[in-house]
Amino acid sequence: MSLAERKRQLVADELTEAALQLLALKGFDAVTVDEIVGAAGVSKRTFFRYFASKEDVVVQFLADMGTGMCAELAARPAGERPSEALRHAVWVPLGECADHSERALRVVRLILGTPALLARFLERQAQWRDDLAAELARREGLDDATGLYPRLAAGMALNAFDTVLHRWSGSEGKEDPAGLTDGAFAVIAPALDAGVPRG
Repeated sequence: MSLAERKRQLVADELTEAALQLLALKGFDAVTVDEIVGAAGVSKRTFFRYFASKEDVVVQFLADMGTGMCAELAARPAGERPSEALRHAVWVPLGECADHSERALRVVRLILGTPALLARFLERQAQWRDDLAAELARREGLDDATGLYPRLAAGMALNAFDTVLHRWSGSEGKEDPAGLTDGAFAVIAPALDAGVPRG
């Protein structure tokens, strides 16, 4: 990454952080772009160089979550059981929640509690399912276009992710995300591992 790219990423990260915290604290509809740029210490013009709207800040945050999951799945050791590889993949964003519990809880509750953002979250999950399915098919030597397994397996993993996220946020962050994730994958692992088509 060049110096200019690093600087651009730093500004984007600062804008994202300022926006997410303000939105989570005050509510999506109550925050203006002027407040976000004031908190980030940048101009309105700078904001619109990075994001088309305050909603786009959250959408980009969600896109990054999906990218992290897919990258982790691609990096898992060859021959690892699908349930294990997928558990590690969905743990990437859940681990972020665990590491930054108070901040993450506010952002998750913002997304789950704002209809427009929840709709974008579900839209993003559909894209994550496609990406995870394609990577899982590659890992297992399957045809993603015609086989049922990759999309079903990716869907089960994301359903586990979604269930953990709702349980964790519903408990005000008191339940352990790692324990919830392990419990969810203990339920679906038999189907994930036994269902891989062989030969």
